[in-house]
Amino acid sequence: MEISTAAGTARVTLDEVAEVAEVAGDAGPAFLLVLTHGSNGGVSAPDLLAVRDAALGLGGAVARVLQPFRVAGRRAPGPAAAQDAAWLEVIAALRERHGDVPLVQGGRSNGARVACRTALAAGARGVIALAFPLHPPRRPEVSRAPELRGAGVPVLVINGRRDPFGVPDAADATCVHVLPRAGHDLATAADTIGEVAADWLRRWTR
Repeated sequence: MEISTAAGTARVTLDEVAEVAEVAGDAGPAFLLVLTHGSNGGVSAPDLLAVRDAALGLGGAVARVLQPFRVAGRRAPGPAAAQDAAWLEVIAALRERHGDVPLVQGGRSNGARVACRTALAAGARGVIALAFPLHPPRRPEVSRAPELRGAGVPVLVINGRRDPFGVPDAADATCVHVLPRAGHDLATAADTIGEVAADWLRRWTR
């Protein structure tokens, strides 16, 4: 699925399973989870897939968004305001498709920052922030904690203890889960990530 935005075309992979209809009945999916990638990544990162699988197992629908700058082959997302505006255009298009089900959004690294910055404007109920880059490597004084604290909705952070971008403090989000042996890619912790995400997402299946 492709969605046109002012920043270019976003490419969306929609993930649903046949059991969703049986779990949710006539109401459709229990929730819509929209996920995105980091600055130089894609939507098949192991941590994103772990969260996707957790959501599908709970009867949710999942949209994985390849943002316009990556579709165009760029590594840098560009100005935050333009990136956020394009994200909200994608969210609006997905909400039209899925109706008034609870929206949860999230992403890894740069995508986690976008999800936090736009949560209120998107009408999200919560955010899952994977490998949130608290600061640039070796520059802890340049903190991005205000983005977590300003999300305005419950935020689950999952970070690796060995992440050179830092680890958010417990006061920065609703829940901060730290994986002791993981780095920024979180690639070795998919099972744990799926379990933590499933526990978090269950609140929107009641």
